[in-house]
Amino acid sequence: MPDTTPSSAPAASCSPTSYGNSSSTAGRLAQNSIFERFARAGFVVSGIVHLIIGYIAIRLALGGAAGTADQSGAMTELAAKPGGIAALWVGVVAFAIMGLWRLAEAALGSSSRPDADSKKSEVIDRLKAFALAVVYFAFAFSAFGFARGSGKSSSEQSAGVTARLMQTTAGTIVLVAGALVIIAVGGYHVYKGASRSFLDDLEGTTGPLVRRLGMVGYIAKGLAIVSIGLLVILAVSRSEPDKASGLDGAFKTVGAQPYGVALLIAAGVGIITYGLYSFAMARYAKM
Repeated sequence: MPDTTPSSAPAASCSPTSYGNSSSTAGRLAQNSIFERFARAGFVVSGIVHLIIGYIAIRLALGGAAGTADQSGAMTELAAKPGGIAALWVGVVAFAIMGLWRLAEAALGSSSRPDADSKKSEVIDRLKAFALAVVYFAFAFSAFGFARGSGKSSSEQSAGVTARLMQTTAGTIVLVAGALVIIAVGGYHVYKGASRSFLDDLEGTTGPLVRRLGMVGYIAKGLAIVSIGLLVILAVSRSEPDKASGLDGAFKTVGAQPYGVALLIAAGVGIITYGLYSFAMARYAKM
């Protein structure tokens, strides 16, 4: 997320344009103390989910107990732990508020960049904010299901949706287009980690540990996302919808390759690293 105007700055300091006014409105919303605390709690819950996903991937590589190495599998394991249900309810609220925060940025403009370099960059920032809002609302909905005890496997849902779409030409085109978007998102994560542009999302002084966690975490998560998109294309090309089973399917496919155990352990460690970086984002992310 781009640079944030200090909360103490008066509204008059923003540009007198409608964009400046709307971005200051977004800023006041994001900088509300209660709103901000819950939004930052969302980074903590996201970190916990990524830690569990990485742990499941490593356990899968070492031949341990079965589990689904994706968001739904992580939430299933979290719900089974003491205090897990309470943590999921916190996640519901936190993810929903993070979604509202991004939705406000999409509608009103980013409070971080009231003086956007160009109209094009403003549009791109708003589209990115809207995409993140959708992701966070999806997380909130998923956490809500598992908190109530009615959560469903995301890998099974992905395979089911893929099977239905593959029944028509239009659906197949949608799948391929969606897969390309997923690959692009993953590639952006890799770029963000390799270029260290994620540092623009942070405020204050960050140490080398945070920078290393962000670099490794973004690259690892980006590669995992790219593999999901590639599996969707593979599923379409082979007419095998079960191949498109999300992150869990990607991990299991990696594990089945030569040197799969080492690759899967590396992937699990990478996802854990992103989870640790999420904790740093809870402290340093610009709001």
